Amino acid sequence: MSEPLHIVCPHCQAVNRVPAERLGASPTCGKCHRPLFEGKPVEVNEAAFDKHLGRNGIPVLVDFWAPWCGPCKMMAPHYAQAASQLEPRMRLLKVDTDAEQNLGARYNIRSIPTLALFRDGHEVARQAGAMNTSNIMQWTRSHGA
Repeated sequence: MSEPLHIVCPHCQAVNRVPAERLGASPTCGKCHRPLFEGKPVEVNEAAFDKHLGRNGIPVLVDFWAPWCGPCKMMAPHYAQAASQLEPRMRLLKVDTDAEQNLGARYNIRSIPTLALFRDGHEVARQAGAMNTSNIMQWTRSHGA
């Protein structure tokens, strides 16, 4: 049996220990009892973002976007489709850079949409511009996720 991974609950932000081989077995949160993975991106504020980056034992893909951005709106269903294929091996987050301006500034987001891939809390890759589902999948795979 492998070392358990830490998985942050998308609902209550509790950190759960889940054996790697059980990720695909629809694990639930020990605190709120809701699913740890629902196959869709999780919209987060700054505190939740920091918790997911700092505590998740799986890679985290972040879509930095804004509600007024046309390309962001066009990419949103593709990002959601990618989430359904990438979870539970990866957590997908969405950060509204209008609502969470500190995060946009902290990560020097200059254009949106921007995807950033994090592993162990550190950014390992970044891509600006809208992508379709297959491009998102290909890009994440090309960076070892």
